[in-house]
Amino acid sequence: MYKDELIYLHQLFIYLMKFMIDNGVSKSFFEEYANLGISPHHIHRTKSEHKYAMFVLAHGISNVLAENNEIIPRSVANRLGELAKRCKSEVMRRR
Repeated sequence: MYKDELIYLHQLFIYLMKFMIDNGVSKSFFEEYANLGISPHHIHRTKSEHKYAMFVLAHGISNVLAENNEIIPRSVANRLGELAKRCKSEVMRRR
């Protein structure tokens, strides 16, 4: 996936996160993402950093869906968390 496509997907996840928060979901699900300080508007960030941020955000969204609505299985949320950790190690190696 190209960097601009990752940034676009990142922005879509942001819209979903904001929709969830506006509809009563606790911001605590997204604290890890907020602490990253990487947003889709930071185009100077590397592709790896956007990929990591996107997986962290996807993990938060999947946790909400798994815990509150049981729309997705817990295993999907756990797997997204593992992918985020893997991306984090990739980002740290490149620094």
